[in-house]
Amino acid sequence: MAAIAIPKALLPSDGRFGSGPSKVRPEALAALAQRGAGIIGTSHRQTPVRDLVGRVRAMLGELFSLPDGYEIVLGNGGSACFWDIATFCLIQDKSQHCTFGEFSAKFAEGVERAPHLGAPAVRSAPYGERIDPEADERVDAYALIQNETSTGVAVAPQRPRHADGSTARGLVLVDGTSAAGGMRIRLEETDAYYFAPQKCFGSDGGLWLAALSPAAIERAERLVSERYVPAFLDLTAAIENARLNQTYNTPAIVTLLLLADQLEWMLTNGGLEWAAQRAERSAAHLYDWAERSDVATPFVAKADDRSPVVATIDIAAEIDAAAIAKTLRDNGVVDTEPYRRLGRNQLRIGMYPTVDPDDVVALTACIDHVVAALA
Repeated sequence: MAAIAIPKALLPSDGRFGSGPSKVRPEALAALAQRGAGIIGTSHRQTPVRDLVGRVRAMLGELFSLPDGYEIVLGNGGSACFWDIATFCLIQDKSQHCTFGEFSAKFAEGVERAPHLGAPAVRSAPYGERIDPEADERVDAYALIQNETSTGVAVAPQRPRHADGSTARGLVLVDGTSAAGGMRIRLEETDAYYFAPQKCFGSDGGLWLAALSPAAIERAERLVSERYVPAFLDLTAAIENARLNQTYNTPAIVTLLLLADQLEWMLTNGGLEWAAQRAERSAAHLYDWAERSDVATPFVAKADDRSPVVATIDIAAEIDAAAIAKTLRDNGVVDTEPYRRLGRNQLRIGMYPTVDPDDVVALTACIDHVVAALA
């Protein structure tokens, strides 16, 4: 196939549209070079790093309007590590999982293999659709996901209710990995809202962060005293260290510095509501473009279930989506490939708050140009 050149006038100012790792703001990288010299390569137990961790915890509390008694906790390993932490420290015996994509399903699969837990109850929906939790008195933990990164399905997490309106008793564990910082959340509807900083928070990976309720903290303290828990997965150790503004293991200081800069940027501009509206502007254009297109269609059929931060767009069978993504990449517009295991002829586009909505407009113009050239 002959190379296709996209006119420079059509190209976005920044061509990064990854769903994770995501675009890091150039201003954050510049700030890292300025601020990092005096802190990178120093002890994480000393005041400079502990002050940085304290700032991150305080800013997250402000961003999420942290309810009374909730605490921001953090540790190494990313969100996948937190699944194992929850398996040991937050699920007492039986959990219920709502699965409608690769990541929500992986947590359920891990719990199913845990020899110390009962078989989980799994509520599944076809990829591209959603399913909500169902109140069940046999369940002591409900595992939900706010944004399924693999499929672009998003939900507003809520505690499950019985038919009479009463709230179910189990802890509510919400994976907010690709949603936190770009979608609204009511933390009082959750007991553990956990996420990683390499998506909406425009940082590197390798760290998990969580907003924990008093009930989640009490559950962890009790379970750790009753069963064997590997030290790396001990949530109570993470809680104790977080209260000292540090982590159990040595953290990546670069990740914390980039996260702190992103949080400052968000709070200065208006906080979570501003960040959510910025992502929604990008999403509104992209989905409207796809619905009007002759070759593109939103993969998620129900508009209310479409993610404002990760869009999956099906491409008509006669056009090779991989060829579109490759041509975009050749022209400096990168990371629009679909989730590998979904196996669809589609594009997947990250629209996190770091992405300028005007660049999403430019991206759709680029796609139209490439499709016309391929045809």
